[in-house]
Amino acid sequence: MRVGVPKETKVHEYRVGLTPASVAELVAAGHEVVVETGAGNGIDCPDKASVKAGAKTPPDGAAVFKAADMIVKVKEPQAQEIALL
Repeated sequence: MRVGVPKETKVHEYRVGLTPASVAELVAAGHEVVVETGAGNGIDCPDKASVKAGAKTPPDGAAVFKAADMIVKVKEPQAQEIALL
């Protein structure tokens, strides 16, 4: 399964759906993970940590939604994200 983690777009939401440790677990189980570039910046999780764990980092949320079979978020999808589902 391809799991996608877009950057949260809700105002004042800085968390991320999966940490690098969670990414590593999913990759070890045979899944592909894509984490939007900059998604973990709000919790001091740089992109290089997700890449080291096995994720790919597309440049924007639209690419994450397009690449993934399942989306993992912290908050409910916002209007612009619902259009991408």
